[in-house]
Amino acid sequence: MSRTTTTTMTVRLSGPLSEFVATNVGEQGDYENISEYMRDLIRRDKARKEQEAFDRLKAELAHAFAAPESSYRPLSAAEVIARNRG
Repeated sequence: MSRTTTTTMTVRLSGPLSEFVATNVGEQGDYENISEYMRDLIRRDKARKEQEAFDRLKAELAHAFAAPESSYRPLSAAEVIARNRG
């Protein structure tokens, strides 16, 4: 069974940040309340980090597959494990 945890956050904003949030929340804003706005910001940040990790992996794989076949050599499982242990 999946267990859900809840985190409560208190964030103090003043000046330009507070004004900016106020323009995005409420009747004229894109969000009904600050909690909805924060959840959306966190989801977007999470998606951005996941995309960055995917892009790094994709670049590493592209680099590996771009190497000429002649640079490859067969390895046993023991050799791979030993190499990865450092």
